[in-house]
Amino acid sequence: MKFIAVCVCTLISFAAQPSRGQEHDKDSVGATLSKNPSVKDIGLPIYPASKPHKDEPNDSGANLGLWGGGSGFKLSVLKMETPDPPDKVAAFYKKALKKYGKVLDCSDGAKSQDSSKALTCDDDKPEKGAMLFKAGTKEKQHIVGIEPNGKLTVYKLVYVNVWATDKKDSDTQ
Repeated sequence: MKFIAVCVCTLISFAAQPSRGQEHDKDSVGATLSKNPSVKDIGLPIYPASKPHKDEPNDSGANLGLWGGGSGFKLSVLKMETPDPPDKVAAFYKKALKKYGKVLDCSDGAKSQDSSKALTCDDDKPEKGAMLFKAGTKEKQHIVGIEPNGKLTVYKLVYVNVWATDKKDSDTQ
């Protein structure tokens, strides 16, 4: 649950930043909520021999989106498990994340002072023994969290998209 809280905090921290290329018209308002995000929603493949991980019944993923006035966000989370070791799962997702740019390993809690659109680890740090990887931009992040869980490896795939149009951008579109 802490992992999802980190994702929500990331959403909130970038919600006020202006960005071009929002997903909805500046005059539209809407919301989405569903339980089962697809591979297309997440933008990452499912690790082979995986199945949904459920801490509670019907608890293996969620799609959440909210937009209005030219800004909004989309959050897609999918929780999976596999009998393979965490290092093998990590290698698979480091390769898969490369299509979105430089892959950050946030497992060591490294911070960056970069204030551009480049993605950083900021305060995102996994629990002891877990791993956290990110790729993309601050506005469009793909995140993978991996942790051992008994004889299984549990991993979470997250896609975060935050957009906002400031007055100058909306006047020129």
